[in-house]
Amino acid sequence: MAITKEVLDELLKEYRGPDDLIGPDGFLKQLNKALIERSMEAELTEHVGYEKHDQGEKPTTNRRNGKTKKTLRTDQGPIEIEVPRDRDGTFEPAIVPKHQREFKGFDDKILSMYDRGMTTREIAGHLKEIYQVDVSPELISRAIDSVKELLDTWRNRTLDSLYPIVFLDAIVLNVRDDGNVAKKALYLALGITITGKKELLGLWIDQAEGASFWLRVLNELKNRGVQDILIAAVDGLSGFPEAITTVFPKTEVQLCMVHMVRNSLKYVPYKDRKAVAADLKKIYTAASETAAEEELTQFAQRWDTKYPMIARSWKMRWAEVVPFFKYPEPIRKVIYTTNAIESLNYSIRRITKNRLSFPTTDAALKLVFMGLQHISKKWTMPIRDWGMAMHQFSIFYGDRVSLG
Repeated sequence: MAITKEVLDELLKEYRGPDDLIGPDGFLKQLNKALIERSMEAELTEHVGYEKHDQGEKPTTNRRNGKTKKTLRTDQGPIEIEVPRDRDGTFEPAIVPKHQREFKGFDDKILSMYDRGMTTREIAGHLKEIYQVDVSPELISRAIDSVKELLDTWRNRTLDSLYPIVFLDAIVLNVRDDGNVAKKALYLALGITITGKKELLGLWIDQAEGASFWLRVLNELKNRGVQDILIAAVDGLSGFPEAITTVFPKTEVQLCMVHMVRNSLKYVPYKDRKAVAADLKKIYTAASETAAEEELTQFAQRWDTKYPMIARSWKMRWAEVVPFFKYPEPIRKVIYTTNAIESLNYSIRRITKNRLSFPTTDAALKLVFMGLQHISKKWTMPIRDWGMAMHQFSIFYGDRVSLG
């Protein structure tokens, strides 16, 4: 329903500045109060079956029975309203239900701050500063608890039958367990859809990362509808490739170049790190497997004296590195240049950085889920050159890929 210009002119005829509109006792606050109270009066009229001050015969024995005061937390600050009552005590306003102390939309403010990584204490402080309202930890927790149903629905949703690429990784979070803070693994499965867009397939938390739990994750993805994965990009966890091919026998396992390089640089002093990284890049950006082997040989000749384990680790995992080299540039760029999983990990660390530990596993999952729901809203565009990559996939994988 549109508000006419005449109505607005009448409402604003004494407007003198912003404080008159949005100040502590401004027009918006007064209008909210008036509209809420008017709506409740209309609801009570419907409930008891007669208009206020109606002197005629009443359709029921129930009667209006005065009002009680109630303070609401709103975007304009606290508003004191008068809630009409009925004699039978059966009236409950729909616009502001019994026991509700915040007007519709206030919970959204709490969740918006929560999904940006703010702690309960920070949320309470922010609401006090901006809206001049005291919000208890219980209220904030209640708003956050409403996320659980959304999380459960999201974690059990049906997935696509085919994902050309899935990145599988885990990061460590501190979670309180039996009174002690323990390091637990947050498992992540990030898929690239056939349209080239990123999609987080699931979140799981368990003890330290292990291939056996990854097997459980992969089985769950299959049960939720995933029939095929062309390429699974993973870290160097022992037993990981076997877990993947147990569930998806046709999937090609590719070691993530970002993880390989990071592990290689872990024990390299700062003064050599840039040079070592540059020489490693020559390996994974080589034009072919043969050229990459030559670059690895040259790397060993240059650095084995100081860092013998680097070249040795690449040779040990070479069977899981070489699939990379059969692909043309469009597919390679998707696997290592976009660093999709690294970007995701960075976002999660930003969300969780204000928390030394989480009180429970559920609390950790809810925070990460809310934060990633906010972040994934930006995943609207396909990866660059994805169309070319899909054509290459159709050549390499034939009937497993449909270009629709």
